[in-house]
Amino acid sequence: MRGFATAEGTAGYRKRLGARAGKGHFRTWRGLTLSSLGIGTYLGDDTEAVDHAYEESVRRAIELGLNVVDTAINYRHQRSERSIGAALRSLMSDGAIARDEVVLATKGGFIPFDGGKPANPIAYFTETYVRTGVLTPADLVGGHHCMTPRYLADQLDRSRANLGVDTIDIYYLHNPEMELEVLDRPVFMARLRAAFEFLESAVGAGKIRGYGTATWNGYRQPATARDYLSLPDLVGLAREVAGEQHHFAVIQLPYNLRMTEALTVANQPIGKAVVPIVQAAEQLGIYVMTSASIAQGALARNLPAAFAQLLEGLSTDAQRALQFVRSTPGVGTALCGMQRVAHVEENAALVRVPPAETLFTRA
Repeated sequence: MRGFATAEGTAGYRKRLGARAGKGHFRTWRGLTLSSLGIGTYLGDDTEAVDHAYEESVRRAIELGLNVVDTAINYRHQRSERSIGAALRSLMSDGAIARDEVVLATKGGFIPFDGGKPANPIAYFTETYVRTGVLTPADLVGGHHCMTPRYLADQLDRSRANLGVDTIDIYYLHNPEMELEVLDRPVFMARLRAAFEFLESAVGAGKIRGYGTATWNGYRQPATARDYLSLPDLVGLAREVAGEQHHFAVIQLPYNLRMTEALTVANQPIGKAVVPIVQAAEQLGIYVMTSASIAQGALARNLPAAFAQLLEGLSTDAQRALQFVRSTPGVGTALCGMQRVAHVEENAALVRVPPAETLFTRA
């Protein structure tokens, strides 16, 4: 599948939805039109049944107004990427969408198996990555993470093959902060610079359109934490590598009613101020996607009644939890793992509903 998300294509996707999309469901970023909800593909067994379930869920999500699709090469041992590829091929074959209407994101950094856990993981790792020269044991951090240029080049091409696309819209370094648990910060920053240099070259080669960091702890930690990440430092690094026209453009981090640090913890230095990550990203022109938006299902039920009253008109706790996230100032797209079509249809009811703009101003 050739092409990539474009301003014209994503705007056409929005226009085709028409009145089915409520005001504020779509956001505009760097000319693209992105849905405020996106489908994630992290959880699930490595079985054909789950493969087919994700294929149907991704297909249905795009049909209902979610044009942001998120995955990673290590999700379900590369099977999630392949399910997404199958869904996109099916939709395009039916004439339901064009490639330029969908924003496709994946990640690289962790060592993935191929379809399932092998009988001898060490032998698999040695044969697949060491003997082929993709990486050396010294490149590996923590036994399962690597972000050297040679390794990322290998992983990017595998992801493109799994997804069946020439170009990936967003390519994330996956949890790079975990390398800070082992490496000194100057060594880490040098590795990050090399990774950014490779990713800029991948943009130039037409393999990706932009890149970013998908994190778990890095952007939520106090500045004194060993695995803390400074977004201004990373943007500065991208500028050093590629100038003002760099392609470091997106971050991803967990944010939900239980994990509110993205909004409530001021840990990012911007000028003379120290602000939360969502505010820092907005000021730096970086798009924010949130993971674990319903805490991997834990917030899909039993929300406090008082909170439910603030979000009148919604029928399920999953919808209320997602509404909170996508209504947060500075959040671009709230990602939610949806393995079942029924969950897609439940959550996609928000496509018609405007974000709760007053939710964060009542206090």
